Amino acid sequence: MTLADFIIDLVRVVVAFGFLLVSVMLLIWFERKVISDMQNRIGPNRAGPFGILQTLADGIKLFFKEDLVPERSDRVVFKLAPYLAIVPALLSFVIIPVGGTVHIAHHAIQLQVADPPMGILFLLAMSGISVYSLMLAGWSSGSKYPLLGSVRASAQMVSYEAALSLSIAAVVLVTGGLTTSSIVGSQVAHPTHWLPSWNIVRLGVIPFVVFLIASTAEINRPPFDLVEGEQELVGGFHTEYSSLRFALFFLAEFMNTITMSAVAVTLFLGGPDGPIPHSGTHYLGPKWIWPIIWFGAKVTAFLFFQVWLRATLPRLRYDQLMNLGWKILIPVSLAWLLIVGAMKLKLSWGIAAIVASLVLGVGMVRALAVGKRDAAISERG
Repeated sequence: MTLADFIIDLVRVVVAFGFLLVSVMLLIWFERKVISDMQNRIGPNRAGPFGILQTLADGIKLFFKEDLVPERSDRVVFKLAPYLAIVPALLSFVIIPVGGTVHIAHHAIQLQVADPPMGILFLLAMSGISVYSLMLAGWSSGSKYPLLGSVRASAQMVSYEAALSLSIAAVVLVTGGLTTSSIVGSQVAHPTHWLPSWNIVRLGVIPFVVFLIASTAEINRPPFDLVEGEQELVGGFHTEYSSLRFALFFLAEFMNTITMSAVAVTLFLGGPDGPIPHSGTHYLGPKWIWPIIWFGAKVTAFLFFQVWLRATLPRLRYDQLMNLGWKILIPVSLAWLLIVGAMKLKLSWGIAAIVASLVLGVGMVRALAVGKRDAAISERG
């Protein structure tokens, strides 16, 4: 690696980190403003124009608050857990291509921090590691409510990780690559085609919906925020946290929201792919800026959808959460993966539908049997 390559990589890391921090600050303000509008309230309006600096003011307040450590806690693990939450959130974003290629001083710079050969597997590994921070935070607090929240978090992430992985497996099966750049490249449409070649068109809407629901549960966003459960668990896994460590958990949650929205755009909506407007033979503005604009617009639409869910839907019961994950999402995503595999093998839609119907039928019969057994046990109890 030359010195120029090292400087370019360092600049990309710093820019990505700064972009995430600023995006989190804007997302918190955006969420509070949108929810207040939906509820006919004003929302933050004190710090800065339109209250846009309220998040910065809250962060400064948390930074200078007293850092409390419970007497019965495991002090080392208690202090370490927030950092285990923020690191996977940061690392998951590095594989996301936010634009095309920029040429600066005879150097072709990809607008992506890193493109490892196993990028999608790296993403799944980071999403799996993030559960350790919640589990350790609840266990090390020395209190029963954080422990219950951490147990919920581990069960929830294990349940929805399977459906999330199956929906991603369908994308990998169609695109034939594990790197995010190859997945985005396979979705670039031919100039003569009027329909986009995005995976949501090629795969159908089912894997996209499964990924959307499972990713929302993975990042503990409403209506799947049972790990916090203020009504029954005070504050969930972070009940005993304060000051900077609480701010790190708060930051990690919103950073994961941005990252998962960017992953959904990359996997299903072509990433930065989009039309580049031009007038005659001239492009309207620099050609490299339009992929960034399209990527930002798609991610913003996803973030608005997440905020809309929070303002609209009530929190699920825990049994509803488990039933949705194990009895609906996993069988549906597995059946659709079999359909995609059958089509890749050049089988007809009829054979693919028969295979998927058999899998769904067995799954539904099994789910009904388990449901009747549980109902009978509850009646006897």
